[in-house]
Amino acid sequence: MNYINHCIFLLCFVFGIATLLSCDDQKFSNQVEKLTAISDSKNIQPDPLVKMSDSIMVVYQDKRDIYWFGSNGRGVYQFDGKNLKQHTKKDGLCSNNIIGIQEDKFGNVFFDSPDGVSKYDGNAFTTLNVKDDIDSKNEWKTSPDDLWFRMGWNSGGPFRYDGENLYYLEFPANAQEAKFSAVNPNVPYNPYGVYYIYKDRQGVLWFGTSNLGIYRYDGNNISWMYEQQLTETPQGGSFGIRSILEDKDGYFWICNSNYKYNFFPNDAKGNKFYPLQYKRQIGIENKDSDSEYYLSMVSDDDGKIWMVTYNNGVWSNNGKELMHYPIKNGEKDVFLFSIYKDNHGVLWLGTHNDGVYKFTGTRFEKFIIN
Repeated sequence: MNYINHCIFLLCFVFGIATLLSCDDQKFSNQVEKLTAISDSKNIQPDPLVKMSDSIMVVYQDKRDIYWFGSNGRGVYQFDGKNLKQHTKKDGLCSNNIIGIQEDKFGNVFFDSPDGVSKYDGNAFTTLNVKDDIDSKNEWKTSPDDLWFRMGWNSGGPFRYDGENLYYLEFPANAQEAKFSAVNPNVPYNPYGVYYIYKDRQGVLWFGTSNLGIYRYDGNNISWMYEQQLTETPQGGSFGIRSILEDKDGYFWICNSNYKYNFFPNDAKGNKFYPLQYKRQIGIENKDSDSEYYLSMVSDDDGKIWMVTYNNGVWSNNGKELMHYPIKNGEKDVFLFSIYKDNHGVLWLGTHNDGVYKFTGTRFEKFIIN
């Protein structure tokens, strides 16, 4: 494991080092009543001088079809199809670096950041307070309405929000930790840091870590797997587990298209920790690119998988072959971070240096708000 290369990858793909902060108290109240008070147009007060940042890391469309564009350093942008409004720490966001966006069943929108989780109820932002309970770190549980957050890249597990409290959970130590520590003593980051959270069609949660593989939580048991080729790059250094996707046939694709996986249930009963049972099969080798590792994946309405590289565009995977979609703005190289499918099946790209791109059906074009 090359520590210098690891740092280079972090600088390329990470906004900053996470600190587990919480800013304001937040009490759970009658969410339904709040939602009825929300008026999409009334609450957006457009500023004609607002221009969207070039560094848009995540895209999200809520139940009311409002788009949210999370930036690296300039907060989040709210777009209703006509008007663009910017929200920053001055408006109550806990951080201007947004790494994830999701929504609860009441229509509240949540913004994940290295400095905490902010909740927007349609009128104001509040910051979720992490429950300070040592015992809860090992109390893994879930319900269908829970939301899960990363809060950066340096914690030893995910954060679960049950509608009232935000809990920090720790991953059980795995066998790879000792090997990693022996080669990389005293590293200034947490090798269990959460790079990715994915919920599959059965509601099972998957967590990709910085250096120590994948954790899977089915609501009862926690399981774990590690393959060096999923975490380490061929050039040396750690890529980490940044993308996991279940396809229409039930195969899982992890970080690259070289292999696909079948996972099998374990007979363990009641909060056990065990190695994942799986079978690895040949996928599709990308012979035309050195970019074998994908930052983000999404499945379209036809079941085709779309995979994002950092500096070599987008690749689509129909299960048999790959097709390349270069992303350029004239002579400018566009560096990608994420891909997202909206409520209407349209694909969007978040980029490090050129705003947002939208798929037209044949190509990705820069999305410009006039």
